Formats: sequence, structure tokens, C-alpha cells
Amino acid sequence: MDTTQGEPATVVTAADRVRQVSVTAAEVFCIVGTLVGLGVLGTAVEDSSDGALAADATLLAPAGPAFSIWSLVYVGLAAYTLWQWLPGPATSPRTRATGWLAALSMVLNAAWLLVTQQGWIWTSVVVIVALAATLLELLRRLTSRRPSGLVERIVVDATFGVYLGWVLVAVCANVAAALEDGGRTVGELFAVIVLSLVAGVGILLAELYGGRLSIALASAWGLLWIALGRLLDAPESAVTGVAALAAAVITVGAAVRARLGRDL
Repeated sequence: MDTTQGEPATVVTAADRVRQVSVTAAEVFCIVGTLVGLGVLGTAVEDSSDGALAADATLLAPAGPAFSIWSLVYVGLAAYTLWQWLPGPATSPRTRATGWLAALSMVLNAAWLLVTQQGWIWTSVVVIVALAATLLELLRRLTSRRPSGLVERIVVDATFGVYLGWVLVAVCANVAAALEDGGRTVGELFAVIVLSLVAGVGILLAELYGGRLSIALASAWGLLWIALGRLLDAPESAVTGVAALAAAVITVGAAVRARLGRDL
């Protein structure tokens, strides 16, 4: 019988209850942070930090519609919070291995939104890098254990895959915003190098995480909107736009290739 901390896997322990309550509290905090970021309780992200995070602030800023992906992430996080209270997930070794990381990701998400309200751009970079690292470890642990079924694949794997894929692109945009805010111009060469790194990370994650399409498609979504922003809107840069499109194709292609190789 599978056991965790000496308890049968089917028994809900005190540690499980603490984790469930903590995840729920983190989700509430995340919702509050989201309301701040939307401008309901504070200043909208694009208007905070003196506009450093606006869609037209740097060459690596995704165009406005890209941020609609957060709706999908937030719905997924809410579903996950409810799902982890069910008897099966509550005692699952997979949930026990990742639940605290899921809670941490929500706290860091809200913290990022609150930090940007203060105009602390470089602090926001530290927070979003910590968020990316948390999600990378969470997905690593998910990959090492098989999901119990379709519902878990959607509520857990797809949710956190999309979350990670988008955050990887957001890290690049955040760093570029911090550099520009500090008086350093983010030129086309820098943008192309960063986009090449994103494609490289996409290839690496495809190999390490078994070709998770949720990660690849979310990253490609962000990259596509960087491309459209640079090709159709200010600041215009055909070089950056083409590089972003290439990175999106490479990222998805690597995931498809890894997935097909795994299934053969």
C-alpha cells in the first residue's frame, strides 16, 4: 500500500487538512491580488509602475489580448482549489507532492501584482522568477507521477502547464520592462537573443516534461502576441516579430516531436 509519512494513502491526515486550507487561503489571496491588478481594488497592471508594463512599453511586451490567457489560468486555479478537497485528491501522493507548491505559486502571483502597484519593477522581476522556478518544480513533480484520470489531467496538469508556459514568456517581458525603466534600451539584438533563449527553454522542457502541449501552447500564445505587437503596433520591429514567430513555432514543434517520440 502506498503510504505518505507513515499513514495509509486513503487516510486524510492533519497534514492534508493543513495543506488544503493553505491552498484555499492562497487562492483567496490570489483573487484579491487579481482584483488589484485589474484595477478594481488598485491600479491596472498596464497603468502601474509608470506604464513600464504596458503592452507597448518594450519590444518584448505582448500585445494586450495576450493577457486574456489569465482568465484560463484563474479558472483552472479555482477548479484546482475545489478539486483538492475531494477525498481522492486529498490523499493522492501526487497532490501531497505538489499542493504546497501550488499554494506558493498563487501567493507569488498575488505578490507580483501587489509589488507592481508600488512601482518596484526589479522586485517584481525577483518575484516572477521565483514563480517560474516554483512552477518548474511543480511540473517536474507532476511529470514523475501519472495522473489518475482525465479530470486530473485537465484540472491539474493542464492548468499548471498553461500557467508555466505563460509565465516563462512573462519573465522575459518583465526583465525588459525593468531594463527600460532603469534607462537601458532593449534593442532588437537583445530581443532576438532573449527570444532564442525562450525557444531553447521550450525545447528543453519538451524533453524533460514529456512534450506537454499545455506549456508549449501557452508560451506560443505569448510569443505570438509579442510578434503581432511588433509587426502591427508600436514599438514596431519586424526583426523581433519574426524572431517571436520562429520561437513560437520551435516551441510547439519541440513539444509535438517529444510527445510523438514518447508515444511510439
